[in-house]
Amino acid sequence: MKNITEIKEYAKEYSVPIIMDDSIDFICNYIREYNVQTVLELGTGIGYSAIRFANVRDDIFVSTIEIDIERYQQAVRNINDNQLMSRITIYLGNALSYTFKEKFDLIFIDAAKSQYINFFEKYKNNLAENGAIISDNLFFHGMVDNPNSTQNYSTIKLIRKIRKYITFLKENKEFETIFYSIGDGISVSTLLP
Repeated sequence: MKNITEIKEYAKEYSVPIIMDDSIDFICNYIREYNVQTVLELGTGIGYSAIRFANVRDDIFVSTIEIDIERYQQAVRNINDNQLMSRITIYLGNALSYTFKEKFDLIFIDAAKSQYINFFEKYKNNLAENGAIISDNLFFHGMVDNPNSTQNYSTIKLIRKIRKYITFLKENKEFETIFYSIGDGISVSTLLP
């Protein structure tokens, strides 16, 4: 798949979840506004958001990790087709068992929703000074505010975990978090001075 439109069409056709347009536009604008140069993305999917991040400017480097082998392989093809292998490093594996030594201007959490608190706690030390942790899918298709909209037990458990994560962010003494009603719900967490 050569371009971003084809990647979006593929995601739609094969029911591969990718970030909503409003959300990706918000994050790309954040990257521009705050001169972000290094991004760590948890949850590559098929590479859509990593490619969008890298395309903001030529000096942006993205590290991204994906647990699903098929999505990882598709992401590698998409990143390669977009000639971005020199600026996007993709890892195959579980983000909770990976260790990165470097610091990142932006950490984007978009992997297993049930693990958001663990991702935040594990990677907060990889955040550069004045960096931000952005989390996606905090509305979870409107179900977080309206948990009675599903009877599925595993979905109800997931909704509880997302709500717990939102509370964790609100009560966090190290970070200030701003919540945005954009896309499927986004938060931006920055270290308190």
